[in-house]
Amino acid sequence: MHFKQTVWLALIASTFAGLAASEERRDIAFQSQITRVQPMTGIVLWSDNSIAAQHSDAITLEYRYCGYDEVVQPDGTYDYTKIDQILDEIAKRNHQAVLRFYFCYVGKATTVPAFIRNRPEYQETVGKSEKQKTHFCDWSNAALQSFALEFYTRFAKRYDNDPRIAFLQTGFGLWAEFHIYDGPREIGKTFPSKEYQERFLRHLNGQFKSLPWSISIDAADYDYTPLEDNDELLALEFGVFDDSFLCKPHPKENALNWKTLGPDRWKRRPGGGEFSYYNKRDQKNSLSPNGPNGVSFEKAAKQFHITYMIGNDQPRYQPIERIASAGRATGYRFRLDSAVASGGNVTLTVTNDGVAPIYRDAYFAAGKIRSQTSLRGLLPGETLTCTIKNVSQADLSNITIECDSILPTQTIQFQADLK
Repeated sequence: MHFKQTVWLALIASTFAGLAASEERRDIAFQSQITRVQPMTGIVLWSDNSIAAQHSDAITLEYRYCGYDEVVQPDGTYDYTKIDQILDEIAKRNHQAVLRFYFCYVGKATTVPAFIRNRPEYQETVGKSEKQKTHFCDWSNAALQSFALEFYTRFAKRYDNDPRIAFLQTGFGLWAEFHIYDGPREIGKTFPSKEYQERFLRHLNGQFKSLPWSISIDAADYDYTPLEDNDELLALEFGVFDDSFLCKPHPKENALNWKTLGPDRWKRRPGGGEFSYYNKRDQKNSLSPNGPNGVSFEKAAKQFHITYMIGNDQPRYQPIERIASAGRATGYRFRLDSAVASGGNVTLTVTNDGVAPIYRDAYFAAGKIRSQTSLRGLLPGETLTCTIKNVSQADLSNITIECDSILPTQTIQFQADLK
Protein backbone atom coordinates (compact mmCIF):
# COMPACT_ATOMS: atom_id res chain seq x y z
CA MET A 1 0.00 0.00 0.00
CA HIS A 2 1.33 3.41 -0.94
CA PHE A 3 2.14 5.91 1.78
CA LYS A 4 -0.51 8.42 0.51
CA GLN A 5 -3.19 5.72 0.58
CA THR A 6 -2.23 4.81 4.13
CA VAL A 7 -2.48 8.43 5.26
CA TRP A 8 -5.81 8.88 3.46
CA LEU A 9 -7.31 5.76 5.07
CA ALA A 10 -6.05 6.88 8.45
CA LEU A 11 -7.72 10.26 8.00
CA ILE A 12 -11.00 8.60 7.06
CA ALA A 13 -10.80 6.33 10.09
CA SER A 14 -10.03 9.31 12.29
CA THR A 15 -12.99 11.27 10.87
CA PHE A 16 -15.44 8.44 11.43
CA ALA A 17 -14.12 7.94 14.94
CA GLY A 18 -14.71 11.63 15.61
CA LEU A 19 -18.24 11.46 14.25
CA ALA A 20 -18.97 8.43 16.36
CA ALA A 21 -17.66 10.20 19.42
CA SER A 22 -19.74 13.31 18.67
CA GLU A 23 -22.88 11.20 18.31
CA GLU A 24 -22.28 9.34 21.55
CA ARG A 25 -25.19 9.82 23.95
CA ARG A 26 -24.39 10.84 27.48
CA ASP A 27 -26.50 11.82 30.43
CA ILE A 28 -26.04 15.33 31.78
CA ALA A 29 -25.83 15.88 35.53
CA PHE A 30 -27.99 18.80 36.63
CA GLN A 31 -29.40 20.05 39.92
CA SER A 32 -32.25 22.54 40.35
CA GLN A 33 -34.93 23.28 42.93
CA ILE A 34 -38.29 25.04 43.12
CA THR A 35 -38.05 27.39 46.07
CA ARG A 36 -40.64 30.06 45.29
CA VAL A 37 -44.18 30.55 44.05
CA GLN A 38 -43.99 30.34 40.27
CA PRO A 39 -44.85 33.27 37.96
CA MET A 40 -48.52 33.59 37.00
CA THR A 41 -49.65 31.38 39.92
CA GLY A 42 -50.43 31.53 43.63
CA ILE A 43 -52.34 33.51 46.22
CA VAL A 44 -53.09 37.03 45.01
CA LEU A 45 -53.11 40.24 47.07
CA TRP A 46 -54.69 43.51 46.05
CA SER A 47 -52.28 46.07 44.63
CA ASP A 48 -52.84 48.44 47.57
CA ASN A 49 -51.96 45.80 50.17
CA SER A 50 -48.65 46.75 51.79
CA ILE A 51 -47.82 43.07 52.36
CA ALA A 52 -47.39 42.71 48.60
CA ALA A 53 -44.29 44.89 48.71
CA GLN A 54 -42.91 43.46 51.95
CA HIS A 55 -42.96 39.82 50.83
CA SER A 56 -42.43 39.84 47.10
CA ASP A 57 -41.41 36.16 46.90
CA ALA A 58 -44.53 34.84 48.63
CA ILE A 59 -46.77 36.08 45.82
CA THR A 60 -46.33 36.71 42.12
CA LEU A 61 -49.66 38.40 41.32
CA GLU A 62 -51.53 41.52 42.43
CA TYR A 63 -55.20 42.28 41.76
CA ARG A 64 -56.80 45.58 40.75
CA TYR A 65 -60.39 46.55 39.96
CA CYS A 66 -60.42 48.98 37.04
CA GLY A 67 -63.17 51.31 35.90
CA TYR A 68 -63.68 51.96 32.22
CA ASP A 69 -63.66 55.67 32.98
CA GLU A 70 -60.10 55.33 34.26
CA VAL A 71 -59.11 54.89 30.63
CA VAL A 72 -61.75 56.69 28.60
CA GLN A 73 -61.96 60.41 29.22
CA PRO A 74 -65.19 62.49 29.37
CA ASP A 75 -64.76 63.49 25.73
CA GLY A 76 -64.36 59.88 24.61
CA THR A 77 -60.60 59.89 24.10
CA TYR A 78 -58.49 57.03 25.40
CA ASP A 79 -55.71 57.69 27.90
CA TYR A 80 -53.88 54.66 29.31
CA THR A 81 -51.70 56.67 31.69
CA LYS A 82 -53.50 55.38 34.79
CA ILE A 83 -53.37 51.74 33.71
CA ASP A 84 -49.70 51.96 32.80
CA GLN A 85 -48.97 53.57 36.16
CA ILE A 86 -50.75 50.70 37.94
CA LEU A 87 -48.88 48.09 35.92
CA ASP A 88 -45.52 49.77 36.44
CA GLU A 89 -46.03 49.98 40.20
CA ILE A 90 -46.94 46.30 40.39
CA ALA A 91 -44.01 45.33 38.16
CA LYS A 92 -41.60 47.23 40.41
CA ARG A 93 -42.54 44.76 43.14
CA ASN A 94 -41.62 41.93 40.75
CA HIS A 95 -45.27 40.96 40.34
CA GLN A 96 -47.73 40.78 37.47
CA ALA A 97 -51.24 42.16 37.45
CA VAL A 98 -54.65 40.54 37.43
CA LEU A 99 -57.01 43.25 36.17
CA ARG A 100 -60.80 43.20 36.28
CA PHE A 101 -62.76 45.87 34.45
CA TYR A 102 -66.23 46.53 35.86
CA PHE A 103 -69.21 48.78 35.10
CA CYS A 104 -71.24 48.35 38.31
CA TYR A 105 -70.19 48.22 41.95
CA VAL A 106 -72.42 48.19 45.01
CA GLY A 107 -72.82 51.69 46.47
CA LYS A 108 -71.20 53.47 43.53
CA ALA A 109 -71.94 55.18 40.25
CA THR A 110 -71.17 53.21 37.10
CA THR A 111 -67.83 53.56 35.34
CA VAL A 112 -69.54 54.20 32.02
CA PRO A 113 -67.56 57.07 30.43
CA ALA A 114 -69.21 60.49 30.59
CA PHE A 115 -69.47 60.87 26.82
CA ILE A 116 -72.02 58.03 26.89
CA ARG A 117 -73.71 58.88 30.20
CA ASN A 118 -74.40 62.40 28.96
CA ARG A 119 -76.27 61.23 25.87
CA PRO A 120 -80.01 62.07 26.20
CA GLU A 121 -81.13 58.57 25.17
CA TYR A 122 -78.92 56.88 27.75
CA GLN A 123 -80.89 56.29 30.96
CA GLU A 124 -79.31 54.51 33.91
CA THR A 125 -81.28 52.88 36.69
CA VAL A 126 -80.65 53.83 40.30
CA GLY A 127 -81.66 51.31 42.94
CA LYS A 128 -80.71 49.66 46.19
CA SER A 129 -78.16 46.86 46.37
CA GLU A 130 -77.09 45.57 49.77
CA LYS A 131 -79.07 48.58 51.13
CA GLN A 132 -76.79 51.00 49.29
CA LYS A 133 -77.64 53.40 46.49
CA THR A 134 -76.24 51.79 43.37
CA HIS A 135 -76.25 52.79 39.71
CA PHE A 136 -76.93 50.25 36.96
CA CYS A 137 -76.03 50.59 33.29
CA ASP A 138 -78.48 51.11 30.45
CA TRP A 139 -77.67 48.10 28.30
CA SER A 140 -80.49 48.93 25.89
CA ASN A 141 -78.28 51.76 24.65
CA ALA A 142 -76.50 51.10 21.35
CA ALA A 143 -73.67 53.51 22.15
CA LEU A 144 -72.78 51.60 25.33
CA GLN A 145 -72.90 48.29 23.48
CA SER A 146 -70.57 49.59 20.77
CA PHE A 147 -68.24 51.13 23.32
CA ALA A 148 -67.70 47.87 25.22
CA LEU A 149 -66.62 46.15 22.02
CA GLU A 150 -64.38 49.00 20.96
CA PHE A 151 -62.78 49.16 24.40
CA TYR A 152 -61.52 45.58 24.22
CA THR A 153 -60.39 45.96 20.63
CA ARG A 154 -58.14 48.80 21.72
CA PHE A 155 -57.12 47.14 24.99
CA ALA A 156 -56.07 43.94 23.24
CA LYS A 157 -54.09 45.85 20.64
CA ARG A 158 -52.14 47.60 23.38
CA TYR A 159 -51.79 44.94 26.09
CA ASP A 160 -52.26 41.48 24.56
CA ASN A 161 -48.52 40.80 24.74
CA ASP A 162 -47.66 42.99 27.71
CA PRO A 163 -45.76 40.89 30.31
CA ARG A 164 -46.95 43.21 33.09
CA ILE A 165 -50.41 41.58 32.90
CA ALA A 166 -50.90 37.90 33.70
CA PHE A 167 -54.69 37.64 33.50
CA LEU A 168 -57.68 39.78 32.52
CA GLN A 169 -61.14 39.38 34.04
CA THR A 170 -64.30 40.93 32.66
CA GLY A 171 -68.07 40.65 32.73
CA PHE A 172 -71.37 42.35 33.50
CA GLY A 173 -73.50 43.03 36.54
CA LEU A 174 -72.27 43.75 40.04
CA TRP A 175 -68.47 43.63 40.22
CA ALA A 176 -68.50 42.20 36.66
CA GLU A 177 -69.51 38.85 38.19
CA PHE A 178 -72.38 38.11 35.82
CA HIS A 179 -75.19 38.65 38.30
CA ILE A 180 -77.40 41.26 39.93
CA TYR A 181 -78.38 39.20 42.93
CA ASP A 182 -79.65 42.23 44.86
CA GLY A 183 -81.10 45.16 42.95
CA PRO A 184 -83.08 45.92 39.80
CA ARG A 185 -82.35 43.10 37.37
CA GLU A 186 -83.85 43.45 33.91
CA ILE A 187 -82.24 41.51 31.07
CA GLY A 188 -81.76 43.86 28.13
CA LYS A 189 -81.82 46.94 30.35
CA THR A 190 -79.77 46.78 33.58
CA PHE A 191 -78.08 43.62 32.33
CA PRO A 192 -77.12 42.95 28.68
CA SER A 193 -79.38 40.87 26.49
CA LYS A 194 -78.27 37.34 25.69
CA GLU A 195 -77.87 38.33 22.06
CA TYR A 196 -75.45 41.10 22.94
CA GLN A 197 -73.55 38.89 25.38
CA GLU A 198 -72.96 36.37 22.62
CA ARG A 199 -71.63 39.14 20.40
CA PHE A 200 -69.41 40.42 23.22
CA LEU A 201 -67.92 37.01 24.04
CA ARG A 202 -67.22 36.21 20.40
CA HIS A 203 -65.60 39.61 19.99
CA LEU A 204 -63.21 39.14 22.91
CA ASN A 205 -62.36 35.68 21.67
CA GLY A 206 -61.20 37.24 18.43
CA GLN A 207 -59.16 40.01 20.03
CA PHE A 208 -56.95 38.25 22.57
CA LYS A 209 -54.39 35.88 21.14
CA SER A 210 -51.99 35.75 24.10
CA LEU A 211 -53.45 37.32 27.25
CA PRO A 212 -55.83 34.87 28.98
CA TRP A 213 -59.22 36.48 29.69
CA SER A 214 -61.80 35.09 32.08
CA ILE A 215 -65.42 35.43 33.13
CA SER A 216 -67.22 34.50 36.35
CA ILE A 217 -68.51 30.99 36.89
CA ASP A 218 -71.89 32.67 37.49
CA ALA A 219 -72.07 33.05 33.72
CA ALA A 220 -73.31 29.44 33.83
CA ASP A 221 -76.73 30.71 34.98
CA TYR A 222 -79.14 30.43 32.04
CA ASP A 223 -81.33 33.14 33.56
CA TYR A 224 -78.54 35.60 32.75
CA THR A 225 -76.46 34.30 29.86
CA PRO A 226 -76.67 32.27 26.63
CA LEU A 227 -73.78 29.94 27.55
CA GLU A 228 -75.51 26.90 29.03
CA ASP A 229 -75.77 24.06 26.48
CA ASN A 230 -74.44 26.33 23.69
CA ASP A 231 -71.55 24.28 22.34
CA GLU A 232 -70.30 27.02 20.02
CA LEU A 233 -70.04 29.58 22.82
CA LEU A 234 -68.61 27.07 25.26
CA ALA A 235 -65.85 26.41 22.73
CA LEU A 236 -64.63 30.00 23.08
CA GLU A 237 -61.25 30.49 24.74
CA PHE A 238 -62.27 32.06 28.04
CA GLY A 239 -61.09 31.09 31.50
CA VAL A 240 -63.23 31.24 34.63
CA PHE A 241 -63.01 32.74 38.10
CA ASP A 242 -64.93 31.70 41.21
CA ASP A 243 -65.43 34.53 43.69
CA SER A 244 -66.76 32.42 46.54
CA PHE A 245 -64.22 29.63 46.55
CA LEU A 246 -64.47 27.21 49.49
CA CYS A 247 -67.89 28.50 50.60
CA LYS A 248 -70.14 25.94 52.33
CA PRO A 249 -72.50 25.39 49.34
CA HIS A 250 -69.56 25.15 46.93
CA PRO A 251 -69.90 21.40 46.17
CA LYS A 252 -73.59 21.76 45.30
CA GLU A 253 -73.62 25.17 43.61
CA ASN A 254 -70.26 26.52 42.45
CA ALA A 255 -68.99 23.12 41.38
CA LEU A 256 -71.99 22.73 39.07
CA ASN A 257 -71.16 26.05 37.41
CA TRP A 258 -67.59 24.92 36.80
CA LYS A 259 -68.99 21.80 35.17
CA THR A 260 -71.54 23.69 33.08
CA LEU A 261 -68.88 25.97 31.65
CA GLY A 262 -66.77 22.97 30.70
CA PRO A 263 -65.27 20.38 33.05
CA ASP A 264 -62.12 20.29 30.88
CA ARG A 265 -61.85 24.03 30.30
CA TRP A 266 -58.88 24.19 32.68
CA LYS A 267 -56.84 22.20 30.19
CA ARG A 268 -56.72 25.20 27.86
CA ARG A 269 -57.68 28.24 29.95
CA PRO A 270 -56.96 29.26 33.57
CA GLY A 271 -59.16 28.74 36.59
CA GLY A 272 -58.93 31.33 39.35
CA GLY A 273 -61.08 33.19 41.82
CA GLU A 274 -61.26 34.57 45.33
CA PHE A 275 -61.77 33.03 48.75
CA SER A 276 -65.38 33.19 49.90
CA TYR A 277 -66.68 36.22 51.78
CA TYR A 278 -69.97 34.55 52.69
CA ASN A 279 -69.01 34.97 56.34
CA LYS A 280 -65.99 35.80 58.50
CA ARG A 281 -65.32 32.12 59.10
CA ASP A 282 -64.73 31.52 55.39
CA GLN A 283 -62.01 34.14 55.26
CA LYS A 284 -60.44 33.26 58.59
CA ASN A 285 -60.12 29.57 57.76
CA SER A 286 -59.48 29.64 54.02
CA LEU A 287 -55.95 28.35 54.54
CA SER A 288 -56.59 26.30 57.66
CA PRO A 289 -55.76 22.57 57.42
CA ASN A 290 -59.41 21.64 56.79
CA GLY A 291 -60.43 24.90 55.16
CA PRO A 292 -63.52 26.81 56.34
CA ASN A 293 -65.94 24.00 55.52
CA GLY A 294 -64.06 20.72 55.72
CA VAL A 295 -62.02 20.89 52.50
CA SER A 296 -58.44 22.16 52.45
CA PHE A 297 -57.35 24.70 49.89
CA GLU A 298 -54.74 22.30 48.50
CA LYS A 299 -57.36 19.60 47.92
CA ALA A 300 -59.76 22.04 46.26
CA ALA A 301 -56.96 23.59 44.18
CA LYS A 302 -56.15 20.16 42.80
CA GLN A 303 -59.80 19.30 42.18
CA PHE A 304 -60.51 22.50 40.25
CA HIS A 305 -57.01 22.90 38.80
CA ILE A 306 -56.58 26.36 40.29
CA THR A 307 -53.87 28.62 38.90
CA TYR A 308 -54.44 31.67 41.13
CA MET A 309 -56.68 32.68 44.02
CA ILE A 310 -57.29 36.15 45.45
CA GLY A 311 -56.73 36.08 49.21
CA ASN A 312 -56.20 39.69 50.19
CA ASP A 313 -57.25 39.17 53.82
CA GLN A 314 -55.07 36.13 54.42
CA PRO A 315 -52.12 38.03 55.96
CA ARG A 316 -54.49 38.86 58.83
CA TYR A 317 -54.98 35.18 59.60
CA GLN A 318 -51.94 33.30 58.34
CA PRO A 319 -48.15 33.71 58.42
CA ILE A 320 -46.58 34.65 55.13
CA GLU A 321 -44.98 31.22 54.72
CA ARG A 322 -48.41 29.56 54.85
CA ILE A 323 -49.58 31.91 52.10
CA ALA A 324 -46.49 31.04 50.08
CA SER A 325 -46.95 27.28 50.58
CA ALA A 326 -50.58 27.55 49.43
CA GLY A 327 -49.38 29.46 46.40
CA ARG A 328 -46.92 26.71 45.56
CA ALA A 329 -49.85 24.28 45.49
CA THR A 330 -51.41 26.07 42.51
CA GLY A 331 -50.66 26.09 38.81
CA TYR A 332 -47.80 24.32 37.05
CA ARG A 333 -44.69 22.71 38.55
CA PHE A 334 -42.07 21.37 36.15
CA ARG A 335 -39.67 18.51 36.83
CA LEU A 336 -36.72 17.69 34.57
CA ASP A 337 -36.54 13.90 34.43
CA SER A 338 -33.58 13.48 32.07
CA ALA A 339 -31.13 15.46 29.97
CA VAL A 340 -29.18 13.66 27.25
CA ALA A 341 -26.49 15.21 25.03
CA SER A 342 -25.86 13.78 21.58
CA GLY A 343 -24.30 15.29 18.48
CA GLY A 344 -24.34 18.83 19.81
CA ASN A 345 -28.03 18.59 20.77
CA VAL A 346 -29.64 18.16 24.16
CA THR A 347 -32.86 16.19 24.61
CA LEU A 348 -34.87 16.88 27.75
CA THR A 349 -37.72 14.92 29.30
CA VAL A 350 -40.07 17.10 31.37
CA THR A 351 -43.05 16.31 33.60
CA ASN A 352 -45.65 18.68 35.02
CA ASP A 353 -46.09 17.88 38.72
CA GLY A 354 -48.52 20.76 39.26
CA VAL A 355 -52.32 20.93 39.30
CA ALA A 356 -52.74 22.93 36.09
CA PRO A 357 -50.82 23.65 32.89
CA ILE A 358 -48.97 26.85 32.10
CA TYR A 359 -51.17 28.97 29.81
CA ARG A 360 -48.46 30.98 28.04
CA ASP A 361 -45.60 29.78 25.86
CA ALA A 362 -42.47 28.83 27.79
CA TYR A 363 -39.41 27.01 26.51
CA PHE A 364 -36.44 25.16 27.95
CA ALA A 365 -33.20 26.78 26.83
CA ALA A 366 -29.48 26.09 27.03
CA GLY A 367 -27.65 29.37 27.16
CA LYS A 368 -29.40 31.57 24.61
CA ILE A 369 -30.73 28.73 22.48
CA ARG A 370 -34.35 27.70 23.02
CA SER A 371 -36.13 24.49 22.27
CA GLN A 372 -38.85 24.83 19.67
CA THR A 373 -41.26 22.84 21.85
CA SER A 374 -43.44 24.94 24.17
CA LEU A 375 -44.40 23.80 27.65
CA ARG A 376 -47.76 25.48 27.21
CA GLY A 377 -50.62 23.07 27.76
CA LEU A 378 -48.56 20.30 29.38
CA LEU A 379 -51.15 18.79 31.70
CA PRO A 380 -50.56 17.57 35.27
CA GLY A 381 -48.88 14.18 35.26
CA GLU A 382 -48.00 14.40 31.58
CA THR A 383 -44.48 14.26 30.16
CA LEU A 384 -43.00 15.74 27.00
CA THR A 385 -39.66 15.56 25.26
CA CYS A 386 -37.99 18.61 23.80
CA THR A 387 -34.69 19.12 22.00
CA ILE A 388 -32.33 22.07 22.09
CA LYS A 389 -30.07 22.10 19.04
CA ASN A 390 -26.46 23.21 18.56
CA VAL A 391 -25.64 23.54 22.24
CA SER A 392 -22.09 24.39 23.24
CA GLN A 393 -20.32 22.44 25.96
CA ALA A 394 -20.34 25.50 28.21
CA ASP A 395 -24.13 25.87 27.97
CA LEU A 396 -24.84 22.32 29.12
CA SER A 397 -24.66 23.66 32.67
CA ASN A 398 -26.88 26.63 31.87
CA ILE A 399 -30.32 25.08 31.34
CA THR A 400 -33.25 27.41 32.07
CA ILE A 401 -36.90 28.03 31.18
CA GLU A 402 -37.58 31.15 29.14
CA CYS A 403 -40.96 32.87 28.82
CA ASP A 404 -41.71 36.15 27.06
CA SER A 405 -44.96 36.52 29.00
CA ILE A 406 -43.36 37.10 32.40
CA LEU A 407 -41.33 40.04 33.66
CA PRO A 408 -37.61 40.13 32.82
CA THR A 409 -36.99 40.00 36.58
CA GLN A 410 -39.00 36.80 37.07
CA THR A 411 -37.81 33.22 36.69
CA ILE A 412 -39.69 29.98 36.09
CA GLN A 413 -38.00 27.39 38.27
CA PHE A 414 -37.96 23.62 37.81
CA GLN A 415 -37.01 20.59 39.84
CA ALA A 416 -34.06 18.47 38.74
CA ASP A 417 -31.91 15.86 40.49
CA LEU A 418 -29.85 14.40 37.67
CA LYS A 419 -26.60 12.77 38.70
